[in-house]
Amino acid sequence: MSKTPHESDVAFIQALAELLNKNDLAELSVKREFGEHDSLNVKVSKYAAPAAPAYHAAPVAVAAPAAAAPAAAAPAASAAPAAGGDPASHPGAVTSPMVGTAYLSPEPGADPFVAIGAQVKEGQTVLIIEAMKTMNHIPAPRAGTVKRILVEDGTPVEFGAPLLIIE
Repeated sequence: MSKTPHESDVAFIQALAELLNKNDLAELSVKREFGEHDSLNVKVSKYAAPAAPAYHAAPVAVAAPAAAAPAAAAPAASAAPAAGGDPASHPGAVTSPMVGTAYLSPEPGADPFVAIGAQVKEGQTVLIIEAMKTMNHIPAPRAGTVKRILVEDGTPVEFGAPLLIIE
């Protein structure tokens, strides 16, 4: 994206959105070059469908820790039916406040913010969601114990998607 804003960029993006609707397109991607080190990349899309698979990938994250620790498999299995079918409806669910990419640790290779069974305090960072190159720390809404982590490190999440369960 360009380093300096161009007033024509807003009109250009609006024209792309109109073109998208007029021609019944689902997505449109354009790159504008303004100079050697100045460009604008624009992607206009009607649907947020690519973020949906992130929610379906959550059961894989739950199954991996249970398989890695056989002793913990029984409590994890008993916690799943008690939580009901939809983790987002669980009273201890921490949901995503935005669309972005979830990271469980502050940087690659570092220890995660929380693990299953960890005690957390209200306001403690439990994960980060990167949105538009900004790292947003997600705080624990309440004190308690982390019962389930529903996302994998580096996976996309959508608004309202369950991230973890704190009881």
